[in-house]
Formats: sequence, C-alpha cells, structure tokens
Amino acid sequence: MLDRSYSALTLVLVVGLASGSAVAQQRLANPGQALTPDGRPTTGRQTVDPGPGGPAPRRADGRPDLTGYWKPLREPGKPGGNLGKDYPGFKLPFTPAGQKALTFNLTQTRDPESQCILGGIPRFNASGMAFEVLITDRRAAWLYGYTTYRTIPIDGRPHEADPDPKYFGNAAGSWDGDVFVIDSVGFHDSAEGKIWADENADPQSDQTHVVERWSRPDHNHLHLDEVVHDPKYYAEPVRFSRTWVLGEKPGDGVRESACNENNLDAANIGPGPGYIGPDGNRGYEPSAKLPDTPPDPDAYAAK
Repeated sequence: MLDRSYSALTLVLVVGLASGSAVAQQRLANPGQALTPDGRPTTGRQTVDPGPGGPAPRRADGRPDLTGYWKPLREPGKPGGNLGKDYPGFKLPFTPAGQKALTFNLTQTRDPESQCILGGIPRFNASGMAFEVLITDRRAAWLYGYTTYRTIPIDGRPHEADPDPKYFGNAAGSWDGDVFVIDSVGFHDSAEGKIWADENADPQSDQTHVVERWSRPDHNHLHLDEVVHDPKYYAEPVRFSRTWVLGEKPGDGVRESACNENNLDAANIGPGPGYIGPDGNRGYEPSAKLPDTPPDPDAYAAK
C-alpha cells in the first residue's frame, strides 16, 4: 500500500478513472515485459522469498517469538487484497443479505481507507501492507502503515460482554502451543458504509467473528490461518491463509504516515473499488493500443 497521504490521488488516477492509457504506457515503458490478459505486469517489484533461514527464535518462555517487521509475499496466480483468493472464481459464498451488502459497497460506498477510516480486520490481513509485531507476556501489538495499530491482551480476559463496534473488533489473545490465537468479535457493519472486509469491497457484518492463528514456522516466515465467521453475510465460514517474510534490511520498519495531510482527492473518488480484473485483482481496465502517431496537444484542448 502507498503512503495514505497520496492514496486518494492514486485511487483517482488508477481506479476511479480506470485509466486504460496507464496500461498502454506500461507497454511503452517496458515493451518486453510480459502482461496478464487484462494488461498488468506479470513481474515487478515484489518481496523475494529468502527461504527458511533457520529455526524460529524462541522467547524466554519457550514460545516462538513473533516479533519482527513482516513484508507480504505474492502468491502466483492469486489476487492480492482479496479475501476470496482461494475460492473458485475468487467469489465468496454470500448469503442473499451478503450479496445485497456487496452491491451496496460497490455502488454506494467510497473506499473507507481513502477517507482515512481504519481498514480494520480482516481487511488488513488481506492487504498488501507490511506490519510490525511486538509481543510481551501480557499484550501483543500489530503496528501498521498509516500510523495505525491494534493491541491484543494476552492476560486471560474474555471478550467484553457487550462491546462497542470497532474496526479491529474486541480481541482476546491466547497461546495454543506454538500458535498465537487472536479471537475477535464486535465489529462495525458494512451497512454503515465505513468498513470493507478486503480491498475489493466484500462486506462484513456486526455478527463477524474472526479467529486468527499466527505461527512462525522458521526464522524468515510468519504465517496466518484465519477463519471469518459471519452468518449474516456468508453462507459458510470464510477461510483465508497467507505468509509474510521477515524484513531485516537497514531502514525496514513501519514509518510515520499522516492520512489527512494533503488528502485532497478523497471527495472525488467514486463508489466501490473500481475495476476488478478476471484475476481477482483490483486495478485498472485494459485498453486499446495507443495510436502509433499521438494526436497533437491541441487535440486535447477544450472544445
């Protein structure tokens, strides 16, 4: 994800305008670069998997130490930011109410993140953001870009009896052997127009219950197995998993980002996530080839 200060402008240029010329310019800038059927590069700047790198470090209590700065890995053939990446056609199992909620998000709501609203869970787990984990005996913290964080108590406390709706939910943490479990309830509902379950505007409801199981199988990897229970919008539990790699280069880490600063284009972004290609990725529409002889600049003057 880009710095939030510029995310609105980026969305206008790439998603809101569905800029076909951007695809053609990509071809001109990289004429030998392979493209997907809808015009995206098949390769590009992405995290390289360094391999296991040895066993996972252990804390004093013998549990794996999840602490670190974790960068996302792309999965070949799988869309990024999409909670349905492992489902046929990348389509989630909606209930009728869920399909209605999706249509509402697509046609009536602007991307909450473009308006500096917290993305929340499960969206942040599906997104392309890197994050940092800090963990102690009594509390864990997930630190994200956009100067956003969530904390998870690990002191045995249960969920609040009647939690106020939150973007990250009301969380309770625990250890199941070597797996750190985050159990969260009490979320906002997409009907409010302020939360999406992922980058593609899939909905979540006030009945959402998310169970995250975080493990560190080796030194260089952090893995998530997640189940999203939402009987209001989904006919069955939604299962999602992915892996991140450890960032250890100088300068790696979460940086300050002020969402509201210079976020001038948010009011101009249309509803929904924009174009979603057949590969399940949010982006820009394919376009016809640019003319071999571009028009004179006067052709673009107002008539």
